[in-house]
Amino acid sequence: MQSVSNVALGEELDRLLVLLQIPPEYEVSLTGGSFDEGNMVKNIEACEWLTNAIKNLEASNLDPCYAKLRAVREKRAEFVLLKCTFVRRASEFLRNYFPGLIDSMLNDKDNFTQKGQLQRPDHADMRYKCRTYARLLQFIKSLDKSCMIPLRKAYCHSLNLLIRRETREYSNELRNSSKASKSSTPSFEGPAGVNQPAGIADSPAEAYSKMITAFIPLLVDESLFLAHFMCFEVPTSDGSDSDEDSTPKTSGSSGSSAKPSNNSSADLGVLNECVQEMLDGIQEDFYAIVDWAFKLDPLSCIPMHGITDRYIAGQKAEVAGYVSVLLDDLETRITILFSRIEKYERNVKQVGVVPYIPRFSQLAARMEQYITGSRDLVDQAYTKIVTIMFVTLEKIAQVEPKYVDIVLLENYAAFQHSLYDLANVVPTLAKYYHQASEAYEQACSRHINLVIYIHFEKLFQFARKIEELMYNMSPEEIAFQVGMSKVDFRKMMKSSLTGLDKTITAMYRKLQKNITAEELLPSLWEKCKKEFLDKYTTFLKLIAKIYPNETVTSVNEMKDILANL
Repeated sequence: MQSVSNVALGEELDRLLVLLQIPPEYEVSLTGGSFDEGNMVKNIEACEWLTNAIKNLEASNLDPCYAKLRAVREKRAEFVLLKCTFVRRASEFLRNYFPGLIDSMLNDKDNFTQKGQLQRPDHADMRYKCRTYARLLQFIKSLDKSCMIPLRKAYCHSLNLLIRRETREYSNELRNSSKASKSSTPSFEGPAGVNQPAGIADSPAEAYSKMITAFIPLLVDESLFLAHFMCFEVPTSDGSDSDEDSTPKTSGSSGSSAKPSNNSSADLGVLNECVQEMLDGIQEDFYAIVDWAFKLDPLSCIPMHGITDRYIAGQKAEVAGYVSVLLDDLETRITILFSRIEKYERNVKQVGVVPYIPRFSQLAARMEQYITGSRDLVDQAYTKIVTIMFVTLEKIAQVEPKYVDIVLLENYAAFQHSLYDLANVVPTLAKYYHQASEAYEQACSRHINLVIYIHFEKLFQFARKIEELMYNMSPEEIAFQVGMSKVDFRKMMKSSLTGLDKTITAMYRKLQKNITAEELLPSLWEKCKKEFLDKYTTFLKLIAKIYPNETVTSVNEMKDILANL
């Protein structure tokens, strides 16, 4: 029996010892091996072994009688230390690898557009080299997820330098070498004559089309590749791995139709922040093309609008959110430029409600009485008229920058008031009623915030300074910064809240001063008091962390003061 028991014990110990021994070839890779391309197969094998070794020594995967053994605990600690060492070395290597890879591309002039020769960007070779380390990144994420943040930053920052240079040089050459730029007059007549020198683009709109065609598919692809390569848990394509296809596509595809998990949604937000970091700055080169095209030929806005719309319609990749934002911004810019061509009447000192708003409500009421059969044409007319009304209103409001929000809130309120009954029964008008309501609330908010800030500037500047300092230091340290001592705080509070009755009365008068529609004043004042109380509540929570023992006017006291005025 003793002999049988000893044999069984020996076999059991052998099984346990297998879990506790580090194969020599893996130990070399994990502690000091090279990350050169030729060694990556060994490194990945070592990673797989280490991941499984740590997992096998977790209490949940061991017989309870072994979980507390000293040898097991010590080996588990040793493996974790090995993991930390390896992840640190691998992360450091990749943080240096990405900038080095991009530097080599930046130093090769053949990668970029040169005079007289447009060079469409090609990142296939770069992605091929990056894929060598795709599995390594997956292991880094599984071993220590926090290491992905600096790695993603290093990758995005490096790629940003490359893409910005590509867009800048492509955009510059389009403008410098296009036939359109060789003429000082706008090209309304169509394509240039046969005797004109050959250029890269025959018209401003064609130059814009070349820019969009060369870069939008690339930007979508880079967004998809980033999502896959940097191990984001988001749907990146409709079944095919995005990083396996490095050829430019017209648009990205939205990916799995399954409901995204909470992790997936959170990762999508972080991914889009990374995509923005990777692409931020390139918008200026697109804007430059749009502005240049408009300057040469204002009517080029029409084809540019169509080109942009086509790409917006084809853009479905959730992970390429920044590309959608860029396209939307371009469309907005083109629309604004085109609107400058339109002639419209503007009252230089426009106050109160513009005449066309009440007229429109009368027109709409009349149109509703005469509808027979299909109402499609009437709805189309509403859409066209109201769109022009709102666009023109925004232009009129801009004439006097001081009164922008007052003009907007009064007119959007009048629009809602005059169409209240019709909007309840006509869905198209209901849509514009809600649009006006939202625009009214936004204008109110901006105006109220401005009025509050004017009268309590020191208070909110002090709060902003605290928020800025809290990014870099603990609350306890802030009171020892220059200008932030308890004495400074008391002085600021005294100057801000002394004569509070007069300050709040002044706020009311400021609201009242330029409003022509007096019926709006009570609701505006209520919004103003509520917004001020919200801001003051936030302020007190903030200063309680920094100056916990200071006596200040409480929220309830402030509420009472406001109620009595």
